[in-house]
Amino acid sequence: MYARTTMWRGNPQGVDDAVAYARDEVMPMITAMDGSAGMSMLCDRESGRCIVATSWQTEEAMRASAERVRGSRDRAGEILGDANPEVAMWEIAVMHRAHEGHHGACARVLWGRGDASRMVDAVETFRMMLPRVEELPGFCSVSFMVDRATGRTVTSVAYDSREDMMRAADPGTGLREEFTRATGGEITEVAEFDLVISELRVPETV
Repeated sequence: MYARTTMWRGNPQGVDDAVAYARDEVMPMITAMDGSAGMSMLCDRESGRCIVATSWQTEEAMRASAERVRGSRDRAGEILGDANPEVAMWEIAVMHRAHEGHHGACARVLWGRGDASRMVDAVETFRMMLPRVEELPGFCSVSFMVDRATGRTVTSVAYDSREDMMRAADPGTGLREEFTRATGGEITEVAEFDLVISELRVPETV
Protein backbone atom coordinates (compact mmCIF):
# COMPACT_ATOMS: atom_id res chain seq x y z
CA MET A 1 0.00 0.00 0.00
CA TYR A 2 1.10 3.56 -0.75
CA ALA A 3 0.18 7.09 0.28
CA ARG A 4 0.60 10.61 -1.00
CA THR A 5 0.65 13.41 1.56
CA THR A 6 -0.01 17.05 0.78
CA MET A 7 0.76 19.63 3.46
CA TRP A 8 -0.31 23.27 3.44
CA ARG A 9 0.89 25.91 5.87
CA GLY A 10 -2.02 28.27 5.51
CA ASN A 11 -4.27 30.83 7.15
CA PRO A 12 -5.94 29.51 10.32
CA GLN A 13 -9.13 31.32 9.33
CA GLY A 14 -9.39 29.12 6.24
CA VAL A 15 -9.08 25.75 7.97
CA ASP A 16 -12.77 25.03 8.51
CA ASP A 17 -13.57 25.92 4.89
CA ALA A 18 -10.71 23.67 3.73
CA VAL A 19 -12.03 20.79 5.83
CA ALA A 20 -15.50 21.22 4.34
CA TYR A 21 -14.07 21.31 0.82
CA ALA A 22 -11.98 18.19 1.44
CA ARG A 23 -14.93 16.31 2.96
CA ASP A 24 -17.60 17.33 0.46
CA GLU A 25 -15.65 17.63 -2.80
CA VAL A 26 -12.26 15.95 -2.62
CA MET A 27 -13.05 12.77 -0.72
CA PRO A 28 -15.81 11.57 -3.08
CA MET A 29 -13.51 12.20 -6.03
CA ILE A 30 -10.59 10.35 -4.45
CA THR A 31 -12.57 7.34 -3.30
CA ALA A 32 -14.06 6.89 -6.78
CA MET A 33 -10.63 6.60 -8.43
CA ASP A 34 -9.20 3.25 -9.47
CA GLY A 35 -6.93 1.84 -6.79
CA SER A 36 -8.01 4.29 -4.10
CA ALA A 37 -7.93 3.14 -0.49
CA GLY A 38 -9.40 6.27 1.05
CA MET A 39 -8.35 9.60 2.51
CA SER A 40 -7.61 11.28 5.83
CA MET A 41 -7.05 14.87 6.90
CA LEU A 42 -5.22 16.41 9.83
CA CYS A 43 -5.32 20.07 10.78
CA ASP A 44 -3.91 22.47 13.32
CA ARG A 45 -6.45 25.26 13.65
CA GLU A 46 -4.00 27.50 15.52
CA SER A 47 -1.23 27.46 12.91
CA GLY A 48 -3.30 26.77 9.78
CA ARG A 49 -1.22 23.71 8.94
CA CYS A 50 -3.21 20.96 7.20
CA ILE A 51 -2.25 17.54 5.82
CA VAL A 52 -4.30 15.43 3.46
CA ALA A 53 -3.22 11.82 2.97
CA THR A 54 -4.63 9.72 0.15
CA SER A 55 -3.93 5.99 0.17
CA TRP A 56 -3.55 3.67 -2.82
CA GLN A 57 -3.43 -0.04 -3.43
CA THR A 58 -0.39 0.23 -5.74
CA GLU A 59 2.34 2.70 -6.53
CA GLU A 60 1.06 2.80 -10.11
CA ALA A 61 -2.42 3.87 -8.98
CA MET A 62 -0.93 6.59 -6.80
CA ARG A 63 1.16 8.00 -9.62
CA ALA A 64 -1.70 7.74 -12.14
CA SER A 65 -3.90 9.89 -9.90
CA ALA A 66 -1.39 12.73 -9.61
CA GLU A 67 -2.62 14.86 -12.50
CA ARG A 68 -6.28 14.30 -11.64
CA VAL A 69 -5.89 15.74 -8.14
CA ARG A 70 -3.91 18.81 -9.18
CA GLY A 71 -6.99 21.01 -9.51
CA SER A 72 -8.34 20.12 -6.07
CA ARG A 73 -4.90 20.68 -4.54
CA ASP A 74 -4.78 24.13 -6.10
CA ARG A 75 -8.29 24.93 -4.85
CA ALA A 76 -7.41 23.87 -1.30
CA GLY A 77 -4.35 26.10 -1.55
CA GLU A 78 -6.55 29.03 -2.51
CA ILE A 79 -8.80 28.41 0.49
CA LEU A 80 -5.85 28.17 2.87
CA GLY A 81 -3.68 30.83 1.27
CA ASP A 82 -0.78 28.52 0.44
CA ALA A 83 -0.12 27.98 -3.26
CA ASN A 84 2.98 25.82 -2.73
CA PRO A 85 2.11 22.80 -0.59
CA GLU A 86 4.63 20.09 0.21
CA VAL A 87 3.80 16.85 -1.62
CA ALA A 88 5.44 13.52 -0.76
CA MET A 89 4.89 9.89 -1.71
CA TRP A 90 5.35 7.00 0.70
CA GLU A 91 5.14 3.26 1.11
CA ILE A 92 2.82 2.32 3.98
CA ALA A 93 5.13 -0.09 5.78
CA VAL A 94 3.07 -0.59 8.95
CA MET A 95 -0.61 0.07 9.70
CA HIS A 96 -2.28 -1.02 12.94
CA ARG A 97 -5.62 0.00 14.45
CA ALA A 98 -7.15 -0.65 17.84
CA HIS A 99 -10.27 1.05 16.47
CA GLU A 100 -11.28 3.68 13.92
CA GLY A 101 -10.78 7.38 14.47
CA HIS A 102 -13.79 9.44 15.54
CA HIS A 103 -14.91 12.99 16.29
CA GLY A 104 -12.50 14.52 18.81
CA ALA A 105 -9.59 12.24 17.91
CA CYS A 106 -6.11 13.75 17.55
CA ALA A 107 -2.79 12.68 16.10
CA ARG A 108 0.87 13.24 16.81
CA VAL A 109 2.99 13.10 13.64
CA LEU A 110 6.73 12.45 13.64
CA TRP A 111 8.96 13.03 10.63
CA GLY A 112 12.32 11.31 10.60
CA ARG A 113 15.26 10.27 8.49
CA GLY A 114 17.84 7.55 8.58
CA ASP A 115 20.14 5.39 6.52
CA ALA A 116 18.22 4.27 3.44
CA SER A 117 20.13 0.99 3.44
CA ARG A 118 18.66 0.21 6.88
CA MET A 119 14.98 0.71 6.05
CA VAL A 120 14.21 -3.00 6.36
CA ASP A 121 15.68 -2.99 9.87
CA ALA A 122 13.76 0.18 10.76
CA VAL A 123 10.46 -1.38 9.70
CA GLU A 124 11.13 -4.56 11.68
CA THR A 125 12.16 -2.55 14.75
CA PHE A 126 8.96 -0.55 14.50
CA ARG A 127 6.91 -3.75 14.28
CA MET A 128 8.57 -5.16 17.39
CA MET A 129 7.67 -2.01 19.34
CA LEU A 130 4.00 -2.06 18.31
CA PRO A 131 2.68 -3.80 21.46
CA ARG A 132 4.11 -0.96 23.57
CA VAL A 133 2.76 1.69 21.23
CA GLU A 134 -0.69 0.12 21.60
CA GLU A 135 -0.42 0.57 25.38
CA LEU A 136 -0.22 4.38 25.07
CA PRO A 137 -3.21 6.17 26.65
CA GLY A 138 -6.20 6.46 24.32
CA PHE A 139 -4.43 4.70 21.44
CA CYS A 140 -6.50 4.52 18.23
CA SER A 141 -4.08 3.66 15.45
CA VAL A 142 -0.56 4.03 14.12
CA SER A 143 0.96 4.19 10.66
CA PHE A 144 4.62 4.08 9.73
CA MET A 145 5.40 5.24 6.20
CA VAL A 146 8.77 5.18 4.51
CA ASP A 147 10.62 6.40 1.46
CA ARG A 148 13.10 3.60 0.97
CA ALA A 149 15.14 5.54 -1.57
CA THR A 150 15.87 8.49 0.71
CA GLY A 151 15.55 7.05 4.20
CA ARG A 152 12.76 9.47 5.14
CA THR A 153 9.98 8.28 7.43
CA VAL A 154 6.74 9.60 8.86
CA THR A 155 4.83 8.14 11.78
CA SER A 156 1.29 9.10 12.75
CA VAL A 157 -0.21 7.99 16.07
CA ALA A 158 -3.90 8.73 16.60
CA TYR A 159 -5.49 9.09 20.04
CA ASP A 160 -9.06 9.20 21.32
CA SER A 161 -8.70 12.77 22.62
CA ARG A 162 -6.23 15.61 23.03
CA GLU A 163 -6.06 14.79 26.73
CA ASP A 164 -4.97 11.24 25.91
CA MET A 165 -2.40 12.55 23.45
CA MET A 166 -0.92 14.80 26.15
CA ARG A 167 -0.82 11.89 28.64
CA ALA A 168 1.02 9.81 26.04
CA ALA A 169 3.70 12.45 25.46
CA ASP A 170 6.27 11.21 28.00
CA PRO A 171 6.00 7.46 27.31
CA GLY A 172 5.88 8.24 23.59
CA THR A 173 9.10 10.22 23.85
CA GLY A 174 10.76 7.25 25.52
CA LEU A 175 9.68 4.94 22.69
CA ARG A 176 10.85 7.45 20.13
CA GLU A 177 14.30 7.70 21.68
CA GLU A 178 14.58 3.93 21.89
CA PHE A 179 13.63 3.58 18.23
CA THR A 180 16.20 6.13 17.02
CA ARG A 181 18.95 4.51 19.10
CA ALA A 182 18.13 1.10 17.65
CA THR A 183 17.98 2.28 14.04
CA GLY A 184 20.58 5.04 13.97
CA GLY A 185 18.02 7.51 12.63
CA GLU A 186 16.75 10.82 13.92
CA ILE A 187 13.40 12.54 14.41
CA THR A 188 13.42 15.83 12.55
CA GLU A 189 10.02 17.22 13.58
CA VAL A 190 7.04 16.45 15.81
CA ALA A 191 3.63 18.11 15.42
CA GLU A 192 0.11 17.67 16.80
CA PHE A 193 -3.16 17.84 14.89
CA ASP A 194 -6.89 17.26 15.05
CA LEU A 195 -7.99 14.23 13.04
CA VAL A 196 -10.84 15.76 11.04
CA ILE A 197 -11.32 13.14 8.30
CA SER A 198 -10.58 9.44 8.82
CA GLU A 199 -11.75 7.40 5.85
CA LEU A 200 -8.73 5.22 5.12
CA ARG A 201 -9.33 1.64 3.99
CA VAL A 202 -5.71 0.54 4.36
CA PRO A 203 -5.64 -3.06 5.66
CA GLU A 204 -3.79 -4.11 8.78
CA THR A 205 -0.18 -5.06 8.14
CA VAL A 206 0.29 -6.90 11.45
